[in-house]
Amino acid sequence: MKNNSSNIKEVSGYKLLLGYLGLFMIMIGIIILIPLLVLIFYPEELENAKYFIIPGVLSIVLGYFVHKFIIGKQKQRLAKYQDALLTLSIWIMAIIFSSFPFLLTGDYNITQSIFEATSGYTTTGLTVIDVTVTPRIFLMYRSFLQFVGGVGLVLVLTSTISDRYGMKLYSAEGHNDKLLPNLARSARLILTIYSSYIIIGAILYTILGMSFFDAINHSIAAVATGGFSTKTTSIAYFNSVYIEAVTIVLMILGNTNFVVHLYFLKGRIKEVIKHVELKFLFILSIILVPIMTISVLSVYNGNWGEAFRIGIFQFFTGITGTGFSIVNPLTIMPNISLIILIIVMVIGGGIGSTAGGIKQYRVALAVKNLFWNFRDRISSKNIIRTKYVNKFGKNIQVSDRDIIDVNSYVLVYITTLIVGTLIFSAHGYNFQDSLFEFSSALGTVGLSVGIISYNSPSIMLWTSSIGMLLGRLEFYVIFVAIAKIVMDISKRKAIW
Repeated sequence: MKNNSSNIKEVSGYKLLLGYLGLFMIMIGIIILIPLLVLIFYPEELENAKYFIIPGVLSIVLGYFVHKFIIGKQKQRLAKYQDALLTLSIWIMAIIFSSFPFLLTGDYNITQSIFEATSGYTTTGLTVIDVTVTPRIFLMYRSFLQFVGGVGLVLVLTSTISDRYGMKLYSAEGHNDKLLPNLARSARLILTIYSSYIIIGAILYTILGMSFFDAINHSIAAVATGGFSTKTTSIAYFNSVYIEAVTIVLMILGNTNFVVHLYFLKGRIKEVIKHVELKFLFILSIILVPIMTISVLSVYNGNWGEAFRIGIFQFFTGITGTGFSIVNPLTIMPNISLIILIIVMVIGGGIGSTAGGIKQYRVALAVKNLFWNFRDRISSKNIIRTKYVNKFGKNIQVSDRDIIDVNSYVLVYITTLIVGTLIFSAHGYNFQDSLFEFSSALGTVGLSVGIISYNSPSIMLWTSSIGMLLGRLEFYVIFVAIAKIVMDISKRKAIW
């Protein structure tokens, strides 16, 4: 029999990248269409179906024709740094197409629509929507975007291509939680853990008095550390200590690396407890929750129980990057509490979790490095000590390269934070409020002092959208993708 393999055309470079992007566009279209299932329970909202069908089908059809570039062809390796470019392209296409349901209603302009979709996928929770008049299908749609963004947009999509390329894209998105050797198996495990927490949370919320619709939306938002709520006053609407307690647990679960979840479920408790991020979170809570509690005492007339309730909830909603609130408005909190919230929003959650921020691992490593430097200065120069940090129960040696990477990331993060804050301040807001609001956007948190709203200037919404995307993708993938394009253009490299 004649071997025809030599007759199969090969595809590489930007044509390969575009072909993969077409495949992902098909899946993005499916994501947009899934919220139509809500109409089974709320048929009176059927008139809203067209807002999802049009962009969903359009994304699928365009994706099919673009994907034809590589159908039936021998696929070469993605060129160096094209994994970063493809990851960024996936996110941009997802945000653009997912913004159309909002745009097509005529109630939101392109800036507001892009902002809302970005806030969803990045699990931020800042919003320009009035939830009191918004149809349920749109509220569920926002929550579903947070579900996908929280578990990992690229994780959801890349299981359709080879494990080798898929894991490169998943790592480029800012994850290091390859639980199992195979990406597809890792994806199934992560989705199972993630979905189980959401289901348990929804059941508990329902038992505690929420309607099922409110329960599923808040459970998704809590585990995704997203913070979108179906109520204007967020969790404060329910005025229940028990609901708040369940929310804190769900937020902490979302804040935690999926590898830690796997170890916990396997009963490897000692390794979980030793993990540097959990120890760091515990220390921060022991120090900062009492300070926040004391600071709000005056607002609540010396009621220690109410002050502690506010302090512990707002601390965890800040550091986990969730953005739920039980204080309405947030601006009634004393300045010291707002400053603490800014600090914990900047610190952020665990690496490989659904949370944003600098990440607890990096901050803990930076703090340890200060101690190591001080120790080395007062110790004998003849003593050489190896630096270790406990990661997932194992002492991992820390290299100078690791320290440089952490310091570089912190510098870039703080620089971006200052630039965004100055842009907000230029529009008439005081520095503290501007710092708080942009810290929330960059850290993908969602807490607000009222600056971001439906009527916010476009420049502030675009600044926030860029900040949310930078924070979610952790800068590196965006910088590398841009650099790749610039290098190819400067070399006049043919993209085909």
